[in-house]
Amino acid sequence: MSIISFIEFTALVAIIAYLASRKTDEKSADGYFLGGRSLTAGVIAGSLLLTNLSTEQIVGLNGSAYESGLSVMAWESLAAIAMVVTALFLLPRYLNGGLTTVPQFLANRFDTTTKTITSALFLTGYVVVLLPVILYSGSVAISGMFDIPKAFGVSDTQAIYLCVWGIGLVGSVYAVFGGLKAVAVSDTINAIGLLVGGLLIPVLGLMAIGEGSILDGLSVLATEHPDKLKSMGQRTDPVPFYTIFTGMMLVQLFYWGTNQQIIQRALGAKNLLEGQKGLLLGSFIKILG
Repeated sequence: MSIISFIEFTALVAIIAYLASRKTDEKSADGYFLGGRSLTAGVIAGSLLLTNLSTEQIVGLNGSAYESGLSVMAWESLAAIAMVVTALFLLPRYLNGGLTTVPQFLANRFDTTTKTITSALFLTGYVVVLLPVILYSGSVAISGMFDIPKAFGVSDTQAIYLCVWGIGLVGSVYAVFGGLKAVAVSDTINAIGLLVGGLLIPVLGLMAIGEGSILDGLSVLATEHPDKLKSMGQRTDPVPFYTIFTGMMLVQLFYWGTNQQIIQRALGAKNLLEGQKGLLLGSFIKILG
C-alpha cells in the first residue's frame, strides 16, 4: 500500500464519520462527549477495540511473544474478563447515574477534591506515559511501512518527528471537530481492518517459517523453539503466571472499568443493553485476538 492510498483511505473514513455524526447535536455535553448517547453495540465494540489496540500492542505484544513466549497473551485474555465485569456490574451504575465522566462518579461518591486529584492523575498519565508511547510506536511503524525518509528525503529522526506531528494533528482533528460519534464511527471502520490484519499476523508468520505452509511452520516452531508456545510464564518472564491472579487483574479492572477514554464509549450507548452488548462483543473479539 502506497502513502497515497493510505491518505485516501484516511480521508474516506473521515468523510464517513462526518456524515454519520451530522445529525448529532454537538453543542450539548452529551452530544459532543457521548455521541448523543446514541451508540449501538457494534460501534461501541469497534471503538473500544481500536481505542485499546494501537501500535504499542500490535508491535509490542508481538515482540514480547517472540522474545518470551505466549505468556503475554494474559493481557488480552484478562482484558476479556474485565470487560465482562464492567458490563455486568460497573456500567449499570454509571448509566443509572446519568454520568458523563468517571471523575463525575467519584465526585458524587466522595467529593470534588477526589474528583480533581483523580482527573489530574489521569491527565498526567495520558500526557507523560500513554500518548508518547503511542505516537512514537505509531510513527516508527508508519515511517517503516512507507519508507518516509526516502519518500521525503529526510533522516530517520526527522521522519519520526514528521510522523508524530502528522498522527497527532489528524487525531486531534478527528476528536476536536467530530466529537465522540465521529471518533467511534471511524474507530469501528478501522477496527475491521485491524481485526483482519491482527488475525493474519500469526498466519503469515507461520507461512514464512514453513516456506508457504502454515502446518510446516507450526511444526518447525514446535520442534525448534517449543519455549515460544508456552503460555504459563516463569518467574523471569514479563508475565509470571501467578500475577494473573493478583496485580494484573486489578490493572485490567482499572483500565476497562474506570479509564475515561475507554469507558466513555460505553457511556455513549443508546441504552444499558446496547452498552453491555458492546462490551461483551468486544470481550469476545479480544479472546479471538
